[in-house]
Amino acid sequence: MAGIITMQKMRYINSLSRVSKINTSKCFTYNNVIIFAVPKFALAKALGPGAKNIKKLNEIFGKRVRIVAEPKGKQDVEKFVKSVVEPVQFNSIEENENEFVLTAGSNNKAALIGRNKRRLIELNQILEDFFGKGLRIV
Repeated sequence: MAGIITMQKMRYINSLSRVSKINTSKCFTYNNVIIFAVPKFALAKALGPGAKNIKKLNEIFGKRVRIVAEPKGKQDVEKFVKSVVEPVQFNSIEENENEFVLTAGSNNKAALIGRNKRRLIELNQILEDFFGKGLRIV
């Protein structure tokens, strides 16, 4: 995901750079949404006035696009995960020795796991790439 840059992701990154003049190497997909993680100071410029850049990228890709703030460290895990899985909400996320444990409500647990565990696998890979730890949802 964010660790391995495929040709498709390179095209996405180049398009973001052309549209918003922001450079990033963090691009991944979650729930059929293309998500770019940019430094927090560049977030407003990446979005553009009135989210103009998001609308332009939506048209170019034919998919939904979201731009989130890049996490600085493990203290930003909860905020980062909330911005990725939005609008689905969860109660808390805690760090164990070798994984993150996400506590979800009974209604949101199914939405976070997804059909055939697709969303769980995607989110697990995202956390592996950014923080070096896996994910378990309870």
